[in-house]
Amino acid sequence: MLVPAAIGLLALLAPLAALLARIDWARFPADATSPAALQALGLSFATAAIATACCLVLGIPLALVIARARPAVAGTLRALVTVPLVLPPLVGGLALLFLFGRSGWLGPLLEQAGIRLPFSTAAVVLAQLFVALPFLVLSVEGVLRGRGTGFETVAATLGAGRWTVFRRVTLPLALPGILAGTALAFARALGEFGATALFAGNAPGTTRTMPLAIYTAFNGAGVATGEAVALAGLLVIAAVLVLVLVRGWRPGAAR
Repeated sequence: MLVPAAIGLLALLAPLAALLARIDWARFPADATSPAALQALGLSFATAAIATACCLVLGIPLALVIARARPAVAGTLRALVTVPLVLPPLVGGLALLFLFGRSGWLGPLLEQAGIRLPFSTAAVVLAQLFVALPFLVLSVEGVLRGRGTGFETVAATLGAGRWTVFRRVTLPLALPGILAGTALAFARALGEFGATALFAGNAPGTTRTMPLAIYTAFNGAGVATGEAVALAGLLVIAAVLVLVLVRGWRPGAAR
């Protein structure tokens, strides 16, 4: 088993090692702080932070509903939440375009209200929300389901109201899942490419996030190649930091 295991590990790590080796570390600070790179970097972090905040507002209630639902209902909801994880990102972007686009389900209503979502910064946030929300929901739901309802029942029998039980019991119990899910959702939003490209486009300063800047650079436009490699290295570093955070907050990680 050691030979195929080693080959499998090599298949995962060798491409990342090749990428990190390609970075000119002497020029890394300059490449990562060039005007074009900083523009993509700032847009990526801002939109990913907004998308992650939306994930928290929408995902925690959804996770609680799934965790407390009957098994058949919970299984159905969990499967629906998982769909964006297995869809090709471009399909997600196409789905968003058919929902919010000019000829989509909600597009004409939004245009009557003076709102145009496709190919805007808001579209970047929506694309990131679509792909990142399942990570938070599944993380929080798994923790809540594992902890059960015993503590909440005891708090209710002692006279605590529903909001008090949620705030003082449910949220603290779900905290490891919330922190892990937040880190995973932010990292996924930060690295989103396919849905963003199709639904939001690739306009500098408006929708060109770090993944799109990297793609554009290797197609002969946008940021320089050295800057694109530096941004790719930043994404790898961010992913590693997220894994460290998730490891630190995972239940039983200290053992």
